[in-house]
Formats: sequence, structure tokens, C-alpha cells
Amino acid sequence: MSESRADFHRQYQAQAIQEAERLLARRDALQGAWLDWVAGELYRLKPAPYAAMVRRELQRLSQA
Repeated sequence: MSESRADFHRQYQAQAIQEAERLLARRDALQGAWLDWVAGELYRLKPAPYAAMVRRELQRLSQA
């Protein structure tokens, strides 16, 4: 039985927020190299829907 998109979101939401916070925490230390680094980190995340969740959380936290 495949899980629904909503179930997937509920299951991984907290983890996606933690991952986005981890990525954002490195921004000051990496400065200009951060964008390339974070792009590589996001590329490695699997599955793709989870990576998209992390990307959205990263954007949301960056705007806060």
C-alpha cells in the first residue's frame, strides 16, 4: 500500500525542519561557499519529495 502525500509530509515534517536548521546553521561559517555546499547537501537527500520539503523549510527559515 502506498502512502499518501499527506502521510509522507506528516511523517517527515519534523525531520525536514531539523535538516533545514542544520543547513542554515552552517551559513555564517561557510559564507560565500554556503550556496554551493547547501546545493550539494540538498542533492544528496533522498527521496526527492523529502529533499523538496527540506528546500521549502530552508526557504521559510531564511525568510524569518
